[in-house]
Amino acid sequence: MSKICIVFDRLRSEEKMLEKQAIELGHNTTMLDAKITQFNTDSQKNDYDFGNVVLERCISYFRGLHFTACLEFLDVPVINKFVVASNCGNKLIMSLCLKKNNVPTPKTYFSFSADAAKENLEKVGFPLVLKPVIGSWGRGVIQLKDNDTAEAMFELRELTNGPHDRIFYLQELVKRPPRDIRVITVGDQAIAAMYRKSSGGFKTNIALGAEPELCDITKEIEDVCVKASQAVGGGILGVDLMEDEKNGLVVHEVNNTVEFKGLAKVAKKNIPKEMVEFALNSTRK
Repeated sequence: MSKICIVFDRLRSEEKMLEKQAIELGHNTTMLDAKITQFNTDSQKNDYDFGNVVLERCISYFRGLHFTACLEFLDVPVINKFVVASNCGNKLIMSLCLKKNNVPTPKTYFSFSADAAKENLEKVGFPLVLKPVIGSWGRGVIQLKDNDTAEAMFELRELTNGPHDRIFYLQELVKRPPRDIRVITVGDQAIAAMYRKSSGGFKTNIALGAEPELCDITKEIEDVCVKASQAVGGGILGVDLMEDEKNGLVVHEVNNTVEFKGLAKVAKKNIPKEMVEFALNSTRK
């Protein structure tokens, strides 16, 4: 009998759904809180009960990334792998991966000081979207419409002085319908998709109140999402697309520990079942 371990730092509906599905499929299942788990440089795989494979589901990007590094140090199979978490967790690295692998993605400008970012703005013109390179749920994503907004945001970064505040990630504002598309990919397959409709602003994050609606997976969506998944290293991912009026579908983000509670209610496929089976099958290859 196979055993799966689900690692979390906050137990959400998604982790509970994964546990329930794994049990229903007849697999032994362990739920492990990353916040109270300890490793050291002498740790051995058999010191723990990780089972055949670990599903890493931490909300905290840094906690999940470093926990994954420890698992791989112990040669414990983990979904997603460290390189995938690293590629997806930093928007700059993710954008480079997408572009390098010819995945359609919005044009993005990288600067490493406020002065250089201002020069970019002067050359390119407004509007541009300023995003933190680390972060989720649309937090810190600001549309820069004019110099006053840009100056205010750059001044705020000087005050907060966080470790990533000197990395300026400026992305073109895509002309699109007031929605985007979230697609869940498992391995080389897009298994479910939804439109996330804006609730008034330009952001479409469900966490900020955007309305979900089931989206049919066309061949074009499937092809773009599989290509995006492969660009960052594959696994279980959430691929976010926009319908650019001029360029068609463009991928603007790939998420490592994707949320799926809302989509699971209306999806044709059983999302947690697909995830559990993929994780266990990955260890049998």
